[in-house]
Amino acid sequence: MASYYYLISSLPSLRTDAPMPMSYEAFLEQCRDSVNDNVYDVLSKMTLSSDKGPLLSKWGKFYQQMMKELSKRRREKLGKPFSREVEADQATRDCVERVMNADNPLIAEKLMLDAQFAYLDSLVAMHYFDDYVLYGYAVKLKLLERRDVFEKDKGSAEFERLFSDVQQKIMSI
Repeated sequence: MASYYYLISSLPSLRTDAPMPMSYEAFLEQCRDSVNDNVYDVLSKMTLSSDKGPLLSKWGKFYQQMMKELSKRRREKLGKPFSREVEADQATRDCVERVMNADNPLIAEKLMLDAQFAYLDSLVAMHYFDDYVLYGYAVKLKLLERRDVFEKDKGSAEFERLFSDVQQKIMSI
């Protein structure tokens, strides 16, 4: 674990309102010589729903609860039943409520990302140079990768294209 001191202290800070300072691949490359093969294997196969390993078991439970609660609320909003019971804590339900009431999907994603970062910060609060911090950083990078998929200009252009197609179909009727 002594090799984590340099690795963790050399990682750039991650923020929900800033660009990714590095790709996940660059992060893995930095980890390559500093972590053992088991840790590297977990990091290289990690997804947002990973739940095996230090920090990841708690994160996985939180993430699944949040996604299930969100799915439940979306189905309710559409008037469809939700067959599974969701065991989410009050903080998760409150977060999902704010997400569901957001003015647009981009704001909703930002609210969810902020809540996820805050939860990860709470998990690594008393850790400094260990696997918890490393896995927490990796999950945050994965979250930022997901965030970067949502590009306002491309999304607006796609919406305009789809809306135009619908208008043309209506006009042809």
